[in-house]
Amino acid sequence: MDNIKNSEFLIKFGKNLKKVRTHKGFTQENLANDIGIEISQISRIERGVINTSIGTINEIAKALNVDISVLFEF
Repeated sequence: MDNIKNSEFLIKFGKNLKKVRTHKGFTQENLANDIGIEISQISRIERGVINTSIGTINEIAKALNVDISVLFEF
């Protein structure tokens, strides 16, 4: 996957994460605290700045009480 396509994917993932997070009533701070990471990391994920680990994505899904696949529905 080239950098442009990878960046597009990360941005789409981040926008979807933000949509799911806000729909569930979580702030970035709530979510970060629940999974034990910095708020800034949630922000970077949602903006598509970083490519986070599948382990972090799994923790996010558990905290939001959604199936991990929901985070990839975009």
